[in-house]
Amino acid sequence: MKSLLALGLIFFAMTFCNLSERLKQAAGSATSNSNTSTAKPKTPASSDDATAEKAEMTPAQQAIADGGKETTWDTQGISWKLPAGWNKMAVQKESFNYGSPDKGFLIASISVMPDSFPSDESLKATYESALEQLKQGKYETVRYADIDGVKGVEWTEAMPEDKDGPRRHQWIAFRHYLGQNQQLNVMVSTKGSAFDKKRDDFTAVLYSMKIPKG
Repeated sequence: MKSLLALGLIFFAMTFCNLSERLKQAAGSATSNSNTSTAKPKTPASSDDATAEKAEMTPAQQAIADGGKETTWDTQGISWKLPAGWNKMAVQKESFNYGSPDKGFLIASISVMPDSFPSDESLKATYESALEQLKQGKYETVRYADIDGVKGVEWTEAMPEDKDGPRRHQWIAFRHYLGQNQQLNVMVSTKGSAFDKKRDDFTAVLYSMKIPKG
């Protein structure tokens, strides 16, 4: 269990570094583009006001979710349907980490932002940054995805050069909850060489998420 927790924290630390950089880019983009129009991304075809596609499971993924155990992050009210064998690793007020026996991970974090924080602009900048990663071959898919009525940016990373390195299916969004403007960062991950075997499990976990608002 200690080794799983250490590996999960390493995955989170690596992702947090990438997220911090994207947030800096988002803040800069929101400031510099406040009086100018932004070029429309070419791949995939989209517009600045692109609507989110509803996150829907395949029949196989739905069966996984239906057979899963509902697990709730009590302090945040968010819940997921987790397959058998997934266990608690570390849960705090603003972070949540569960792991599977074969070293798959569900890692979620909450960042509380000021009420004045430009959430829409930040999400748009995250989307545009993800499109750049897609063009560079670092991401496999990118889209706006609606999970339980919340619009976010979803992507799946491409196979890392080191196949034992982490590969993630990730979703970032914003919600208002208990008077707070919160950024949600939720990912499922494992090492690159094992990702495809867990793809349906990971999608079922991510898309089963229930997110209270208000």
